[in-house]
Amino acid sequence: MLVLFETPAGYALFKMKDDSKLQDPDNISSLFTTPEQAAKTIKLKAFSKFENTTDAMSAVTALVEGKLSKSLKKFLSEELSELDLKDKLAVGDSKLATSIAKKLQINVVSDPATQELMRGIRSQLSTLISGLPESDMTAMILGLSHSLSRYKLKFSPDKVDTMIIQAIHLLDDLDKELNTYAMRVKEWYGWHFPEMTKIVVDNLAYAKVVRTMGMRENASTVDLSVVLPEELEKEVKDAAEISMGTEISNEDMENINHLADQIISITEYRAQLYDYLKNRMAAIAPNLTCLVGELVGARLIAHAGSLLSLAKQPASTIQILGAEKALFRALKSKHDTPKYGLIYHASLVGQAGPKLKGKVARTVATKCALSIRVDALGETEGPTVGLTMRAKMEDRLRQLEGKAKGTVGSATKGKKEGQKKFEFKQNKSYNSAADVAMSEPSDSTPVKSSSKRKADGDQAPSADESKKLKTESIEDDSIEKKKKKKSKMDKELKEDVVEEVRKKKDKKEKKEKAKDAVVAAVDDDAESGERKKKKKKKDAKGGSDE
Repeated sequence: MLVLFETPAGYALFKMKDDSKLQDPDNISSLFTTPEQAAKTIKLKAFSKFENTTDAMSAVTALVEGKLSKSLKKFLSEELSELDLKDKLAVGDSKLATSIAKKLQINVVSDPATQELMRGIRSQLSTLISGLPESDMTAMILGLSHSLSRYKLKFSPDKVDTMIIQAIHLLDDLDKELNTYAMRVKEWYGWHFPEMTKIVVDNLAYAKVVRTMGMRENASTVDLSVVLPEELEKEVKDAAEISMGTEISNEDMENINHLADQIISITEYRAQLYDYLKNRMAAIAPNLTCLVGELVGARLIAHAGSLLSLAKQPASTIQILGAEKALFRALKSKHDTPKYGLIYHASLVGQAGPKLKGKVARTVATKCALSIRVDALGETEGPTVGLTMRAKMEDRLRQLEGKAKGTVGSATKGKKEGQKKFEFKQNKSYNSAADVAMSEPSDSTPVKSSSKRKADGDQAPSADESKKLKTESIEDDSIEKKKKKKSKMDKELKEDVVEEVRKKKDKKEKKEKAKDAVVAAVDDDAESGERKKKKKKKDAKGGSDE
């Protein structure tokens, strides 16, 4: 069996002298108690040294992620012959064992016995690998562990996104606590001075007024101009004189003051924390801050886990980040998926109209994805692309709003000033051009009407009169047709009514006949029954006489 062992100096390939010793994992540790026993158990076959710290760092990073690096693949391909491929290869990491088996087609083993074997080799490493002193090995381990820690933590003094994540979570917690405390102090002090709850709406101002004034009886003597504007101060003092609240003791007032002090101190700390978050966001993600603001940007980073994790997300994921429940519920019920998540609270999305919010959110998410990648992976400092993208987004928003207004305006404008819709209008006036001129009569044909008109001295009717006569005749014909149609419909209606009445009468007569037939049949049955009875009586009487 071959054993692959990773060291800070390079890769080591060992060969087991007796594979049967691995059958009992509990006794493997006894094989490495002394260097002599370790030499009898295992021997070094090949060693590949790292050229520099960068190579060591890349190799260790690949090992941590369970991937097969190029250097390790080359080393195994060169050192393992066809005979060795038939043997088993023991690897400490199970993920790395899977990668090696998949890519190199080698029979790889990673079990508890292998772990015990690795532990034994590690204890006698300096004796098994010659030319590698223990002091040098310790220095290599320390340097490599520091490099690996920096890689894992993504360490940079100016770019520590963990602070942003903690700050935004604390800011949300403080908002919840402030809400609870403010509600409690208003409810508690409201028993004594209920009218002030509606006058002073702001939580901090309310707590400061309670702390300054104390009992409502002190309202006339206490100066509240430091806390409230002049109008509200006068309103509070007037309301205190006619208040309907109950009386409270000095001990109650003392506890209320303590709660008001808590609200004031937490509010001041929240303002300080917000300034800190604002500065950290400007240092870590300046381009993202320009686009969506400090709070929305910090919430996006906190939701993704880190700035680098957020930079790996596509724009479509950033758009609905924070609306995962709604997304999966929509997919399950086959409804419309959400258009925005945390990005909804960005100022650019808030400025857009209700119908444009989805489109603007998609555009903002696209620009955010680019900005986050510049912040996470770029080497420049400051909002290099954030300002230009913000300006483009504002222009895009104005363009979309203008389009929306233009479509509404054109819909109304087209009816008045635009091209008119074609409408077919029937020409009801008489068209004189459609008349056909009659040919003049020949000499053989007699002209009676003309001679008569000449004799009578009448003149021929003009074109207007002929038009009038024709229209009157057409109207008379249409009226006469309508009358005929109406009379025909009336006649048909009367016939239908008569037919229906006749059918009802026939039906009634049939029913009466059927009823009479049933009655007659019943009477016949009754008569035949009486005859039979009489006959029986007669027969019985005749038999007795005999």
